[in-house]
Amino acid sequence: MNALIATALAACAVAAVAPPALANHTPETRNVRHVLFVGNNWDGTADVIRPRGNFERIARLNIIPDIEERMAEIATDPVRLGYFLGIRMLVGEGNDQFVDDMFSTNDGRLLIVSRPSLADVVAIEIATGEIVWRFRVDGQRSDHMGISPDGKHVAVSASTGNVVHILDTQTGQEVGRFPSGDSPHENNYSADGERIYHASIGLVYTPADQPQLDSTKGERYVQIVDADTNEILERIDMGHKLKQAGYPNMSSAVRPMALSPNERFVYFQVSFFHGFVEYDFKTDRVTRVANLPNLVSDMPREQYLLDSAHHGISMNPEGTRLCVAGTMSDYAAIVSRRAFNYTLIEGGEKPYWSTNSGDGEYCFVSWSGSDRISAISYDTKQEVARIPVGDHPQRMRMGNVPTSWMRAHG
Repeated sequence: MNALIATALAACAVAAVAPPALANHTPETRNVRHVLFVGNNWDGTADVIRPRGNFERIARLNIIPDIEERMAEIATDPVRLGYFLGIRMLVGEGNDQFVDDMFSTNDGRLLIVSRPSLADVVAIEIATGEIVWRFRVDGQRSDHMGISPDGKHVAVSASTGNVVHILDTQTGQEVGRFPSGDSPHENNYSADGERIYHASIGLVYTPADQPQLDSTKGERYVQIVDADTNEILERIDMGHKLKQAGYPNMSSAVRPMALSPNERFVYFQVSFFHGFVEYDFKTDRVTRVANLPNLVSDMPREQYLLDSAHHGISMNPEGTRLCVAGTMSDYAAIVSRRAFNYTLIEGGEKPYWSTNSGDGEYCFVSWSGSDRISAISYDTKQEVARIPVGDHPQRMRMGNVPTSWMRAHG
């Protein structure tokens, strides 16, 4: 392995005290309160959920207050209109995609949201609902994001632009960028903010889904990127690594990922696979593969949702258990990291994402086909709450809101 990467990982193993998924949440103060944001992709809204106690919905935010202006622009641009309709039919299952990913600023003032069908990122002022800034991504669709631990930057994948934009969270100005493979997707900052773990998923909307046609899906990599310089430190073809480990027919398309507390290991989902993979950055190899139940064994691969068998994975702060969204099989799973034994939880249809509560006690799973989310206890491995939300919930993120706003909304 590249000596620079090995040195960085060794430093991180000493410095990291919490998984990156929790690292960007500053402690609650008199000025901010923690909440769970749920993005309702087809609605164009985001629900604000109390992340403890009765898990009630506090408010619903409008993420597309400018929709008339955006639609007027699209209608007068034949290229944009073509892509807009294509996203609706190929990616949105006949629906427009208005809320993909979202992160709040550390002070709770802004909610930053990627809007795929509108090919942009906006910052919504939580107190007023107004758009503070808008950034138009390269190409025709925005996708997953990641936020730096200090809350100053978001990394935004531009699906058809094959680039990741780094934006200033307060101003929306681009402060950096780096190239990706085809269809850039997942972005995760390291706990110390020094690196970005990025993955591209390739052409998931094509019908060429059999293993022998995998090469038609485009270039797909995991990239480790220097967050200060945007230099690509390492580029890994996980399909090749899986082949070396004895799994020759698995895809190179890495979907959601979860990093171990010391960031030596990454656990990731792969297109068409019911389960996840463990990869050791230090030894540069796939070390284990977790097979979870395939409850749709008779379903052709061409009917998988954008090539996803599973889409959503998180890990508890102790690094002992994982929470997995079994998208096509309609289950969530709490999985032992040590032995890969598991408990299945049924809570709805088409689970699409998994994220931890701020204290790491719960895993939240979105059931996009049932318009609700579940809170699942890592300790008891049981669903403890079921909360109705808007149309087609996908990404969920813990974040902050102003204390004054929280009081005004109950």
